[in-house]
Amino acid sequence: MPSGNLLSRKRRSWRANEFVSRSTLQLLDFDDGSPPEHAWRRKLSSHANRLKEFNVTFREAIRMMKLGLRLWSYIREEASHGRKAPIDPFTRESNRPSASQGVPLGGMGSGSISRGFRGEFKHWQITPGYCEMSPVMANQFSIFVSRGGNKKYASVLAPGQLDGLKKSSDDGISSWDWKLKGDRSTYHALFPRAWTVYDGEPDPELKVSCRQISPFIPHNYQESSLPTTVFVYTLVNTGKERAKVSLLMTWANSIGGLSHHTGGHVNEPFIGENGVSGVLLHHKTANNNPPVTFAIAACENQNVNVTVLPVFGLSGESSVTAKEMWGTMVQDGSFDRDNFNAGVSMPSSLGDTVCAAVSASTWVEPHGRCTVVFALAWSSPKVKFKKGSTYYRRYTKFYGTSLRSAVYLVQDALMKYKQWEEAIDKWQYPILNDERLPEWYKITLFNELYFLVAGGTIWIDSESLLVDADNKSNSSLLDDSDSPLQDSNSTVPLVGFDPHEIDDKENVGKFLYMEGIEYFMWCTYDVHFYASFALLDLFPKIELSIQRDFARAVLREDNTRVRFLADGTWGTRKVMGAVAHDLGAHHPWHELNAYNIHDTSRWKDLNPKFVLQIYRDFSATGDMSFGKDVWPAVCTAMEYMEQFDHDGDSMIENDGFPDQTYDAWTVQGVSAYCGCLWLAALQAAAALARSLGHGDYAERCMIRFVKAKSVFEARLWNGSYFNYDSGTSYSSRSIQADQLAGQWYNASSGLPPLFDEDRIKCTLQKIFDYNVMRVKGGRMGAVNGMHPNGKVDETCMQSREIWTGVTYSLAANMLLHGMEHQAFKTAEGIYIAGWSEEGYGYWFQTPEAWTVDGHYRSLIYMRPLAIWAMQWALSPTRSLIEPPKVNTMDRAHIAPGKFQFLQDSVRKMTPKNGCFGNTVFDWDS
Repeated sequence: MPSGNLLSRKRRSWRANEFVSRSTLQLLDFDDGSPPEHAWRRKLSSHANRLKEFNVTFREAIRMMKLGLRLWSYIREEASHGRKAPIDPFTRESNRPSASQGVPLGGMGSGSISRGFRGEFKHWQITPGYCEMSPVMANQFSIFVSRGGNKKYASVLAPGQLDGLKKSSDDGISSWDWKLKGDRSTYHALFPRAWTVYDGEPDPELKVSCRQISPFIPHNYQESSLPTTVFVYTLVNTGKERAKVSLLMTWANSIGGLSHHTGGHVNEPFIGENGVSGVLLHHKTANNNPPVTFAIAACENQNVNVTVLPVFGLSGESSVTAKEMWGTMVQDGSFDRDNFNAGVSMPSSLGDTVCAAVSASTWVEPHGRCTVVFALAWSSPKVKFKKGSTYYRRYTKFYGTSLRSAVYLVQDALMKYKQWEEAIDKWQYPILNDERLPEWYKITLFNELYFLVAGGTIWIDSESLLVDADNKSNSSLLDDSDSPLQDSNSTVPLVGFDPHEIDDKENVGKFLYMEGIEYFMWCTYDVHFYASFALLDLFPKIELSIQRDFARAVLREDNTRVRFLADGTWGTRKVMGAVAHDLGAHHPWHELNAYNIHDTSRWKDLNPKFVLQIYRDFSATGDMSFGKDVWPAVCTAMEYMEQFDHDGDSMIENDGFPDQTYDAWTVQGVSAYCGCLWLAALQAAAALARSLGHGDYAERCMIRFVKAKSVFEARLWNGSYFNYDSGTSYSSRSIQADQLAGQWYNASSGLPPLFDEDRIKCTLQKIFDYNVMRVKGGRMGAVNGMHPNGKVDETCMQSREIWTGVTYSLAANMLLHGMEHQAFKTAEGIYIAGWSEEGYGYWFQTPEAWTVDGHYRSLIYMRPLAIWAMQWALSPTRSLIEPPKVNTMDRAHIAPGKFQFLQDSVRKMTPKNGCFGNTVFDWDS
C-alpha cells in the first residue's frame, strides 16, 4: 500500500471556487446543485481546438504499402455488402474531431449519446458499430426569464460560437437567441455526473446549475443498463424582484447525421404518472435497422408547470417553425396545454426535420430557490447485427420490448435519480476523500470510465432471441403489442444458436464493447487484458461472463478461409486451442476474429493473457464454479502454446513478425513482452490447478516455469533491464515500456514474483528514467520503445508511440512494487497531455496512442480503462483473496471422450511431445 507521505506530494488541480465564485457555490448548495470539490472543469467559453491525427513516416508508408492496398480492397468489398470493415484508416468523418467532449449520457449497452462540455449532443451510437460524430444542433436547453416591467432575458444555454450554427442546414435555429458568452459559465465533470453552472448568464440576478445524472452504478446490473439521463436544474434568484423562469428542452427526431431527413418520423405528446409529461419522438431508421423512440419529459408539481409543443420544424414549410416556437416562448414562457391532445403527428416528409419541445415554467421568489427536472430516454429494444441475428437489449428484461417503454424509462428516472445519486456518492466517496491520492488521479480515474458508455457497448438479454434477421425491423413505429412490463421469459427460443454459446451462468446477459470507435471489433482480447480491471472492480459478473465467452471460444474452430492482409496469405478463421482475438464484428459470438491483418492463431500473447485473466478473476472472486467451468479451456490454451517452443527449452519464441498486441512491431526469438507473459501464465496455470485439485498438472507447470525462467533471464537480462528480444536487429536492445506485463499480472493476482525483486525494481526504474522522463520531462506518458542511448525507438509506428493504457498499466506495476513516486509521475503524463487544459484536448475521448508531439491514433479507445489497474494495486486486499480450498478428489469433471477429441485436435498442430505429457486431460486419474 502506498505510503501517505509520498502520495501527499500531489499536483494541485482546479478547485470549484477557482471557476465559480464562492458565494454562487454557497447559493447553489442545496439539492446537490453545487458542483463537487473534485471534478474536471472548463469554462464554456474555452476554445475547442481541432485534434491532430498522427501520420506515418515515408519509410513506414513504403513498408506498409502492400498491406494498405489489400486493406483498401477489403474495405471496398465489405462496403459492397453494406458492411463496415473492422479497420478503415481511409474513411474520415466530415466533422473533424475537436477538444469538445464531455460526460456521455445513459447507462451501458443500450446505445449512447455524448454531450460536449459546451452543451452539444453528439457522438450518436445507436446502431452497433457506427458513430455519428456531428452534433444535432436543434437539441438544446434554453432559458427564458421575465421580471417586473420589461426586464426579459432569453438564450440558448450554449455558447453562440458553436460550429454547427455555421451550417446552412441549421437555418431554423439560427433565429434563436444565442447570447451566452460562456465566460461566466463553467462545466464540471465527474463521471457519471456533470454540472454546468451559469453564474449570472444570461440574467445577472439568476444563478443556474444543471446537473446531468446517468444510472452508472457499480454492481447494479439492472439500473446500469438503462438508456436514460436526468437533468436537474437548480435556480437561485438573487434579485429583489420575483422572476418567472421557463426552461425549454428541444429535441430533433434524429439519431445523428442526416437521419432526420429520411422521412417517416412521427411525434406524439404523452401524460404519464407522478406529474411526468412530455413528447415521444418515433424515429424510423434507415437501411432496415431497428427503430428507436426518444422520450423528452419534465416533472410537474405545485411549483412547476409543464407544457409541450409536439412538432415544430426547421424550415419555413413547417406548420410551426423553429422561429415561431421561439417567439411563443419569449412571449408566454409556455405552450398551449391543449397540445397534449394533439395525438400522433403526420409522418415527416423526405428532407424535413421534425422536432419537439418541452417547457417547464416556475416562479422564483426574491432570494428564493427552485428545482426543475427534465429527463431523456431512448428506447431501441432490438439490436441487429449485419450478418447475424437480432437480439433484445438488456433493459428490455425490466421494461419489456415495446418502443413505448421510453415513457416508463423517463418516469422511473425522474422518480429514482436521487437514489442513483446516493449509490454513486457511496461508491465514489472513499476514493475522493482519500487524502493520499493526487487530485488529478481521482478525477481521471472516474472520468476514464466514460468508455463503458461511449465505447459502443452492447448489452443483451441472453434469455431471448429475438427476431429473425430477415424481419422488417421498421414495420411499425407505434407497435405496442408488447406490454412495457412483460415477462421477459415469454420470449421466442433462440434460433440457430448453440445454447452453450449463449449460456449465461452469471445471469447478467451478454456484454460487448468495442476496441475503439475506429477499430470495430467486439471485446478485443489483447486490449481487454489491460481494460478488464475496470469491469472486474465495478461489474465483476460482466467480467466473468466475457471470460466465459472466450473460454468457450478456445474450444471452437471455424475452418472458413480468411485472407490475412499483412502478407496476403490465406488461413483458417479460428483454430482450435487458440484464444480468439475478438468476439467478431457483424456476427458476434458466432463468427469470431473479425481482425484479419495477421493470423492471430500464431500470436504469442493471447493464450498467456487468457490464462492470466482467468486466474486473476478466479482469485479475486473466489468463484469455484467459474474456475471449474473454464479449466478445460485453460488446459487447452496452455497445450496449444507448446508449438511455439521451437527448441524444447520450455520458453516460447516469437516468429519474426508482429505476433502480439504490438501488431506493427516485429519480434524475433525470445521476447521480453511475450516471454514474461508466458512465465506468468505458467505460474497462474499452476495456481489454478492447485486450487482445483490438479496437483500433478501444477507440478508440471512449475517444472517448466523454472526451465523457462532460466532461459528468459540468460537470453534477455543485460544488467539493468530485459532486452526487447533475443534477435540481432538494432531494436533488439530497446527498452520496452511493457516488458514486465506478466509480472504486473502476477502481482495483481497475489502470485509470487517472477524475478528477484531487485531486478524488477531495477527494470521499472530504467523504464521510468528513459521511457518516461526522457520524453518531455515525463509530461507525456511512457513511450513504447527507447534505445539505451536515450533516443526514441523509431523502428516502426508503434515503437515510437505512447500508449495511454500501457502507461497506466506500467504505473500500476510500479505501485505494486512500492514505487509510488514513479507510478504517479508516469500516469500523470497521460493526465497532463490528455486531460489538462495545457494538453492536447483528449478528454472523454482518450486515444489508444499519441506521438511525442501529441498527434493521436484511434480516439475513444478501450485500453485506457487500465487506470483501474492502478486502483486495484492501491487496494491489494481485494486482489489477494485466497481462493477456496477444495479436496483433491473434487475435480473439475468433463467427459473423457470429449477431451480426448480436444487433445487430439490441438496436438495435430503441436506434434512434438511437450512437458505437459499425455495426462493433461486425464481428469479421472
